[in-house]
Amino acid sequence: MDEEALGAECGAPSGGGLVLPTGAPAALSCEAARTIIAQVRTNLAAPVTDVEAAKFADGVVDWLDPHGLWSVAPDAPVAPLVRREGERLLRELEAAPNGDPCAAADVVGASLATWMKTLRVSFDEGLREGRPEGRARSPAEVWRTVTAAPFEDGPITRNGRELARELGREVGAARAAYGVALDPYVTAASQRLFPDLTAEAWGRVVIAAAVRAYVPQLDAHGAWAPLDEEISIYDLDLETNPPLRLWSEMTRTALGVRIDRGALAPLLDGDVVLSVRGVPLTGMSVEQAEQSALVEGAPHGPPASVTILRPHVAEPMELVVAPAPAPAREGPAPAAEPPELPFDIVRYAEGRVAVVTIPDVPDDLGDRIGAALARVRDAHDIRGVLLDLRANGGGSTDGAMAALGHFLPGAALFPMRRRDGGVEVERAPEVPAEESYSGPLAALVDGDSASAAEMIAGALASYRRGVVIGDRTYGKGCAQEYLDDEAHAGVLRLTTLLFSLPDGAPVQKVGILPQITLSLPAATEREARLSRALEPWRGPDVRDSALVREVPWALHGGRVGPCRDETVCRALRALGTSVAAAR
Repeated sequence: MDEEALGAECGAPSGGGLVLPTGAPAALSCEAARTIIAQVRTNLAAPVTDVEAAKFADGVVDWLDPHGLWSVAPDAPVAPLVRREGERLLRELEAAPNGDPCAAADVVGASLATWMKTLRVSFDEGLREGRPEGRARSPAEVWRTVTAAPFEDGPITRNGRELARELGREVGAARAAYGVALDPYVTAASQRLFPDLTAEAWGRVVIAAAVRAYVPQLDAHGAWAPLDEEISIYDLDLETNPPLRLWSEMTRTALGVRIDRGALAPLLDGDVVLSVRGVPLTGMSVEQAEQSALVEGAPHGPPASVTILRPHVAEPMELVVAPAPAPAREGPAPAAEPPELPFDIVRYAEGRVAVVTIPDVPDDLGDRIGAALARVRDAHDIRGVLLDLRANGGGSTDGAMAALGHFLPGAALFPMRRRDGGVEVERAPEVPAEESYSGPLAALVDGDSASAAEMIAGALASYRRGVVIGDRTYGKGCAQEYLDDEAHAGVLRLTTLLFSLPDGAPVQKVGILPQITLSLPAATEREARLSRALEPWRGPDVRDSALVREVPWALHGGRVGPCRDETVCRALRALGTSVAAAR
């Protein structure tokens, strides 16, 4: 699900812009890890139960291994050791800062140091096999090797030694084809995939993986990420001005990443990116590679130097990727128009209904709703507005409140409770009368409508301002914040608030039960099914009584549609019955 979060601007927590990843594995000292864990426990919205050692150990194994080589591979000795040491590692991390050292992490670190030597031998053997004397490969064969995807996305089934040897063969074949220009990337591949670290240094890598595994075991929506992977815990697509990316989809290869879609010119889909800003991408985790892909300061940030391989080009290419310069103009630039929400007009009785689809809740949803309502005002015979919130996983609380300002200007909205028992009450913005909408309103929801989408539908129901129709919603009545960790090593996303609806009704683990129920496809997930979800909270009734009012829907006499989506027509037919119209 999309996380509902406060203060979600990319790079905002760390305050100094994003860190360019180096490719080194994330590492933490024992004291730093304990400081972060104490911060997490202090800031969570409610007390939580103890962490299960077995689940924690499984999480450590997963986070430790970005390539399917270090711990998850069937022949790796590390995973069984982590599971044996999991209970001790857990207790050591939960100890007070400046306590005894994390001895369990050092035990695992020693095993990793030995395992890396074994894998490096297999890689070097493959490297030699990939550069056979006297055998020339065709350009097509070379390109297939360069663009191959050696890492498994799902369960790891391939032995680590086998994968290391195959990586060596692929790197060796590329070196044979492109010559000495590839030597820096051959060296980087060996160093990144099989770091030559001491047992103590590997122990710090284990500790960082343990913190990443620990936080979600306390908080179903929580996460910790080191600074060079921090974008992995943000949802950049929900930001009003998201940073530019060098690509939108990629696949890791032995030497870098292959751009699958969304290449930023002069890059092309299909290019293999070897380095960004002089830093090789080979052997990086997915999270580090994605952070390397950001062009900061969008839309007019600094240029990025990129080294690539491209089909039918005999050597690496050096490119400079720069955002488009701002066009010269006199006077202040006009405000950018918000992206339009999907908008449809459906026949309803002698008039029409505007159906506005809201797929998620970005920061600027208020502006987008305002633009949609301007179209409503320009249309003729509009008898009502239906907000389609199905499959809306949520997003920004600020976006939800801004959207509600168009229907409930200035209304007291959501009581929010922190860990210390303090309750804050959020209010909708005061929207000018000419920009608000006071006619019949409904929200169509389903089991995948969550968090900020539930805020919108729930507030309309609490104030009787609109009819909620569909199926019971997901039930995510909590909000996350992004925080710098107190060890100055990364960023946390934590559930710091529980919220209720304006009438005090709980949302967490409960969801919103529509006033009119439709039979819809069952949701595959619910907040109540998450093992670490917080318990429901009933808040105070903060409604402004003067704003509690019903705006009934007119009867339609069966004259509805046609609709692009039959569920929309079903909802409108149900709204226009005598019972619904009289609500």
